[in-house]
Amino acid sequence: MKKVLKLRPSAIFNDPASWEALLPFIGYIFFGLTNVMAMSKAMKSIPAGTAFAVWFALAITATKLLDIFYFKESYTLQQLLFTTLILIGVIGLKWFE
Repeated sequence: MKKVLKLRPSAIFNDPASWEALLPFIGYIFFGLTNVMAMSKAMKSIPAGTAFAVWFALAITATKLLDIFYFKESYTLQQLLFTTLILIGVIGLKWFE
């Protein structure tokens, strides 16, 4: 954030290093707004508790998959088992709603 605050508008288009500071900030804003809009849309059709459970289960699963496949983190069968149980629980919440 400090790098973004130090940017001058005239340097954004001339200096490639300024884009390295600006792009993550733009991505954060874009995905943050998308997150809020999608969550509010989901809460119109399902209860808030179920919406939050689904949202966090997707976040946990996506984070774990990103750790395993992109960052090459090690994992155990127990981690995969309990992540799967979280997903099964969320599916059960929606199914028996």
